[in-house]
Amino acid sequence: MQEDKILFYAGSANEIIEELEKIKPGDQGRINATPENVDSGLAKLVLTLIELIRKLMEKQAMRRIDGDSLTEEQIENLGETLMKLENKMDELKKIFNLTDKDLNLNLGPLGDLL
Repeated sequence: MQEDKILFYAGSANEIIEELEKIKPGDQGRINATPENVDSGLAKLVLTLIELIRKLMEKQAMRRIDGDSLTEEQIENLGETLMKLENKMDELKKIFNLTDKDLNLNLGPLGDLL
């Protein structure tokens, strides 16, 4: 367990705020959009959201496959679609000079997004 995560806290709202303020914010995982780099900042935000949705879709697909609720043809189509989406994400990350680490936002006490 990491010490900088709050998994459960039953104190008052003020106590929770005090605990959150103790966590030192860092620049890692933040989107710094400035007039000079707005394209890159926006691309990072959009690709982060797409990557999150893609991972959720993969998990849902695996649940459906494990639950035997898909035909062989549906499984094949789903696998091909997810592979194409992953390849397109890799292509877009290259265009905007982003890595997987760049898309992983730190949500403070909740941990990393991806």
